[in-house]
Amino acid sequence: MPASRQQVLRLYRNVLRASHEFEYYNFREYFLRKARRDFRAFKGEDNTEAYNDGLKQLGILRRQSMISQMYPFDKLVVERLDERHHEIGAALDASTSHN
Repeated sequence: MPASRQQVLRLYRNVLRASHEFEYYNFREYFLRKARRDFRAFKGEDNTEAYNDGLKQLGILRRQSMISQMYPFDKLVVERLDERHHEIGAALDASTSHN
């Protein structure tokens, strides 16, 4: 039985979420591009084999992102620093405490 459109969209969202879990910018961006490219290639096809392969790839992606989180990297110049990472907030706190 072919995967429904909702199942494919759910898989796509889960792959994007798992890709965002990578700490290292280059890995994160690579997997986001790969997910978009792969899902565009199968757009409109009722390919159960591709869907099952996507589920396997999602499992691998989740495991790799957990491993990636165990070894954090410094932020690269191209990455945006924001409140979520507390680096801007810490810098602002440090600058106001010296004044």
